[in-house]
Amino acid sequence: MSLFALTRRAPFRYSALVRLSSLSLYSRHDGSFSVRQVSTRSTSHTNGIRYVRNIGIIAHVDAGKTTTTEQMLYNCRALKHAGNVDHGDTVTDFLPMERQRGITIQSAAITFSWPLKERLNLDGQQYVINLIDTPGHVDFRFEVERCMPVLDGAICVIDGVEGVEAHTERVWSSAQEFKVPRIVFVNKLDRDGASFKKSVQDIGLKLNGMPLVCQIPWWNKETIQGVVDVISRSVVSWAGTKDNPEELSKRTLEGTIKAETERARETLIEQLCERDDELLEVWTSQGKDLPEAAIKAAIRRVVNDGEGSLIPIFAGSSLKNIGVASLLDAVIDYLPSPLDRPELEVRVGRIHKPLSLALQPPKYSGKLQRHGEALASVFKVVNDPGRGMLTFVRIHHGVLKKNTPLWNANLQQFERPLNMLQISAGQTIEIPHLSPGQIGAITGLRAARTGDTLLSFGSSKATQTDLAIIQVRPPELPPAVAFIVLDAYSPTGAKALEAALENLSREDPSLRWSKDEKTEQYTLSGMGRLHLEVARDRLENHYKAQAYWGAISVDYKECLTVPTAPHRTVFDKVVAGKAGKAACSVVIEPLQDHHYNTLSSSYLERDGNIIQVEFPREDLVSDIETTRQQLTNGVISALARGPRRSSPMHKCLVTITYDATTDSFGPTTGAHLVGAANMAVRSALKEAYQQGTVGILEPVMQVTIVCPEVTAGAVQHDIQSVRGGHVLEIKDMQETTARQGGPIDASDIYAPPDPYEFQTTLREARKGRLRMLEITARVPFVEMLDYDTHLRGKTQGRHTLTMALDTFERVTGPREKAL
Repeated sequence: MSLFALTRRAPFRYSALVRLSSLSLYSRHDGSFSVRQVSTRSTSHTNGIRYVRNIGIIAHVDAGKTTTTEQMLYNCRALKHAGNVDHGDTVTDFLPMERQRGITIQSAAITFSWPLKERLNLDGQQYVINLIDTPGHVDFRFEVERCMPVLDGAICVIDGVEGVEAHTERVWSSAQEFKVPRIVFVNKLDRDGASFKKSVQDIGLKLNGMPLVCQIPWWNKETIQGVVDVISRSVVSWAGTKDNPEELSKRTLEGTIKAETERARETLIEQLCERDDELLEVWTSQGKDLPEAAIKAAIRRVVNDGEGSLIPIFAGSSLKNIGVASLLDAVIDYLPSPLDRPELEVRVGRIHKPLSLALQPPKYSGKLQRHGEALASVFKVVNDPGRGMLTFVRIHHGVLKKNTPLWNANLQQFERPLNMLQISAGQTIEIPHLSPGQIGAITGLRAARTGDTLLSFGSSKATQTDLAIIQVRPPELPPAVAFIVLDAYSPTGAKALEAALENLSREDPSLRWSKDEKTEQYTLSGMGRLHLEVARDRLENHYKAQAYWGAISVDYKECLTVPTAPHRTVFDKVVAGKAGKAACSVVIEPLQDHHYNTLSSSYLERDGNIIQVEFPREDLVSDIETTRQQLTNGVISALARGPRRSSPMHKCLVTITYDATTDSFGPTTGAHLVGAANMAVRSALKEAYQQGTVGILEPVMQVTIVCPEVTAGAVQHDIQSVRGGHVLEIKDMQETTARQGGPIDASDIYAPPDPYEFQTTLREARKGRLRMLEITARVPFVEMLDYDTHLRGKTQGRHTLTMALDTFERVTGPREKAL
């Protein structure tokens, strides 16, 4: 292993996975880089991958994700001192606006090694951890979800005072969808009112898995002073010791904490035996006092299936650096390496198949076909002021080498990378190649976007097999709910603004922009107020774009209320100096649930609309896929602006019919096919508007508000009577009863006692906390734009508000006339 020293920080460790002759270390100082050459020794690919952990940190906003990351870097000696979110000096929150607001906006990727050499046994091995610190604010949920497919494991951080909060449940369900193995870290146990017991119960009842208590806090009166590992029956963290093994070995378990540890260990073994047959066999032959290795192996097997049926729980306080080193040990012990994960499933055309099957060459081929030397997926694109666009990738197959031409399967074009980097937030380490399972960044790609799939064929010629259209988990873009209008200062500034908007949408595909050719105004759409405020800050301060900015508004949609009649359009114009002629027919219908049962095999779902192209005479069309793509592009551009208020169309089923016997007029360009589909859709929508069958849709949010009981009545009245919302549920945050129909019974959950007892009635406050109620409601987004500010006056700032898009609903009555 090689040791790196950061120029502006403390020593930074990095472990070589592959044969590297030399590496360059860069440290950024206001856009400039200092370079140092360092060398490393080689290891084999397969053995190296076993010592890799690609993990993410997910949680609700302000649960302590970034602080946990800082302490991890501090414990592995990458930092001389851990940064503090409140002081604005953290490594992962390196954007100016992140440090100003104290929140994480972008996912930051960091690479470091663990454990330290002095912690290793004689035959021990350091592991390389690729860690992604993700945002917790719901406006940046897309940032979290586009990272999920590249993770092999995740740490879910929970606030020990608040328990499981609304956004925690959302990101947990995202991880469940991708079957990402997870462990939970209950943080902030040093704060007044923290409750490890309630947090454990919350995990079981709200995350729908049985809590597996692997550690318990050691309390000193009402303050955490250490953490006890249940499996090893030893103290693994103690305040003020930097978790030095020699210091920890002096702490022995006695009295109450020893008895509780034995009880927790016995419960843990029982829960594991119910789900792991191998451990049950060991228990049958050896009895209940099982060895540590057998228990850890069982936890690893149960966690690695990604089902979340058992949820290992760890305890600590990141701010006090209690339990962080033992959490890193848990990452090594329980979360999988890339080799332990199920084989990746890819999409080839409309067919899903295992990666190994997709990479196999055709059995019967007239000539030798190029095979894929490497395959990677793009999960993030960032514009770095010193190095340009950085494209973050996860390698799924082969070794991706520097300067090798890369085939973009989504854009169907080649690009040539310049450099390959290991990223540590603001610092970069240049490397010659990326190995299977690794996460890194590539410079020099001019077109790659999030969700693209990159392949290396060893040459600049694409294969003619299905490999050319392979895709790895393309992201699903949620519909925008808010927008802002901006005007460029001048024609020269307009070009710079368009370039900045294009780069910004490459960085974050959930930001979309368009230009009105008549007014020459630009519209930028996003996922909420904070999302657009951050986008504006990035445009002004990073890209130096100058513009007049309007107010943030709700992004309404337009829809059809009845189907249109068939419309056939002939497009006969000169495009880009080339004459041509093309035609097609279109029918547009309101999208209903039953339509999904009758869709053709090749359809596209985009921005809430479904587009399908039909060919009555496929034998007369020379290139069906290209023709389908060009007609689809014409439909997409036409649906971007509706006829009533120039808002995007939503919930439409568009069926394009291209009959080669009547719609083909000889050789033509793709632009004419695009034009024909665009004109046909616009013509159909215009007629629908004239007939009064175009309605307006508004985004309706599912809102979760946690506030004191004394103000809950006023908040509930305001939502229903003033805001036009509907309250769905009101819950007491201290309730520990299981949800109706939930898979976990509260009586089955083991949780160690807290240093103080709960009060006997719900009306009495728990020590150190107000009685808090959680209100869940559905409210039109237009009423929620500035609602957080309004709530502060009602709750004196003692509330939390989260919301996510629930659906789009039709606007009717006086509100429709007002729009």
